Amino acid sequence: MKVILKSEVENLGRAGEIRQVARGFARNYLIPRGLAMEATPSAMAWFEKGKERREKAGAKALAEAKTTCQRLASVALSFSRRVGENGKLFGSVGKSDVVKSLKASGYTVDKSAIMLENPIKDVGEHEVEVRLASDASAKIKVSVVPRG
Repeated sequence: MKVILKSEVENLGRAGEIRQVARGFARNYLIPRGLAMEATPSAMAWFEKGKERREKAGAKALAEAKTTCQRLASVALSFSRRVGENGKLFGSVGKSDVVKSLKASGYTVDKSAIMLENPIKDVGEHEVEVRLASDASAKIKVSVVPRG
């Protein structure tokens, strides 16, 4: 099934691209989430009409994302958590904790922009990648300190 991507989809393509995908992937994932639309002739004509406007908006959004990433590079977050005798945390520091802390620091970041495979469960310094766009990312320092 051919679809027109409305926004960037990791490992598939960028907004405005036409891709051939499995029918189930399109119907059950891409279309319900608003990430794509079926590439019918009328939809393709409508999409081509607004292409220039979207490219300008995309370039502006990318410039803003790069500026935000430059400011984010200097951010250092600190979390205080209870620790057991073996040095492991009771609980963890996850994506939502990072998002809340960034929001308190004045940065509004979506949870999906935090590239953290597994929650942080160790005391110490960690680097967490924040990817605002495919071409704009920053690494922030996250320190976890034991609470007495």
